[in-house]
Amino acid sequence: MARRVVVWTETASKQRREILKYWTLRNGSTEYAKKLIEITNNRIEIIIENPEAFKISEFPETRESALGNFSIYYKVQNDFLIVTAFWDNRQNPSKLLEILSKNQDK
Repeated sequence: MARRVVVWTETASKQRREILKYWTLRNGSTEYAKKLIEITNNRIEIIIENPEAFKISEFPETRESALGNFSIYYKVQNDFLIVTAFWDNRQNPSKLLEILSKNQDK
């Protein structure tokens, strides 16, 4: 099987950028942001190798991989791994459901 191509939705990319920006400004350093990028990249590699290893979310065809205070929401479609959300788990979960609903057809 060919290696899956990772595709970040516009929403997921924006969420990740905002989270990284927040922590960089809050800490006055990029160290935590770099660490979070590394953790995220490592988890994406694990998901690529075994996409069914993580729990099915409440939203159809979407799985969740928790990273402490953050979660990666993703779908697997043929040769693609589609990251639909990069979520700070300390936010209101109903907001996440709205975001995932918008990314349903992607």
